[in-house]
Amino acid sequence: MGAGPGGAATALKLSYLGIPCLLVDKAVFPRDKICGDAISGKVTTLLNRLDPAIIKRFNGDADRQIDVWGIKFVAPNHKELDVPFRPNFDKNQPIAPGYVSKRIDFDNFLIEEVKRREDIQFYEGVSIANIEKTDGGFFLSSQENGFQVQARLLIVANGAHSSFSRHYAGLEKDLKHQAGAVRAYFQNVSHMHEHNFIELHFIKSIIPGYFWIFPLPNGQANVGLGMRSDFVSNRRFNLKTNFLEIIENHPAIRERFAEAKMLGKITGYSLPLGSKKRQLSGDHFMLVGDAGHLVDPLTGEGIGNAIYSGFIAAEQAQQCFEKKNFSASFMKAYDVRIARVLGTEMKLSYQLQRMLRYPWLANLLANWIARNRKLIDIISRMYTDFSLRKQLVNPVFWVKLLWKKKV
Repeated sequence: MGAGPGGAATALKLSYLGIPCLLVDKAVFPRDKICGDAISGKVTTLLNRLDPAIIKRFNGDADRQIDVWGIKFVAPNHKELDVPFRPNFDKNQPIAPGYVSKRIDFDNFLIEEVKRREDIQFYEGVSIANIEKTDGGFFLSSQENGFQVQARLLIVANGAHSSFSRHYAGLEKDLKHQAGAVRAYFQNVSHMHEHNFIELHFIKSIIPGYFWIFPLPNGQANVGLGMRSDFVSNRRFNLKTNFLEIIENHPAIRERFAEAKMLGKITGYSLPLGSKKRQLSGDHFMLVGDAGHLVDPLTGEGIGNAIYSGFIAAEQAQQCFEKKNFSASFMKAYDVRIARVLGTEMKLSYQLQRMLRYPWLANLLANWIARNRKLIDIISRMYTDFSLRKQLVNPVFWVKLLWKKKV
């Protein structure tokens, strides 16, 4: 239920495992989805592992996506740090380490892949109005077009506002583990990075949030502002107002938008962060992606975790059908694996998010890292080496580096 990246990835993985499935979405594709549009290396790795032809087809349309090779961090003191996703990166590699693609394009691409698979029944424009628990699973029906189905296993991937997640699975709203964001598309933002690095600006007035500029094809950019919801509430922030103030008045940013044109309007959305452990499964069901509150707490990126959780859900489904066991106790293996593969990573991101809420600390780290080329290389390797990334929140790591520098 839900055919965004999480639902589509689940269906594709089930198909490649030889398991027929039914995929339902209330929208008719292509449809837009408010998002930062960043696609991490996690996505390319997983899809390439599933079928290299998928990534080849994705790379075949330059109007759909733009290759991304790193991140530019800008500290509150305006210190800029370019961190490539891979040390000594080579832009001639066949697969880029990351992409930016509008969700209307990327999600539709995944649906095109779904339609290639004969064992996936895809229903679009079908809004599920009723979900009833039965002895053998769930009965789902739509009021408009008479759609009905009995599902032995329900995989829920219908996004951040999933009614099933809230009212049936019990994933309550928690402002400390949720973020709000606004974004708009622009044409002709100047001084974009020559290697298409995405930009994260940690501006003092909006910390612990950040302002982003992500490159898109055809000279466009996804520009936005995000902040944890409890800070938005406590400070009575208006994200749209702050977003416009930065573009119009911030000394390092306003000049870049002098000739830029906003395409469409500023739109807002919420991000259910994976910084809190939650139960993601039960009798005959699993929650995937945003429906399971699996957005990265630091970056706000959810596409990679949605696809990863979808693959894990499909593999758990394979075990369920083989063992003919859909009980909550058997389904706990899904939660355990999500916690091991994604939970630890999101816990680390939450710790880093908490560190970066102090402007003085962000400035100190930026000044230090900028003077230490070796440290930039270490941080670059952390993009793909999680064990190395964990050291960022270990004070001993920083003490050792400082000691080596003094020696």
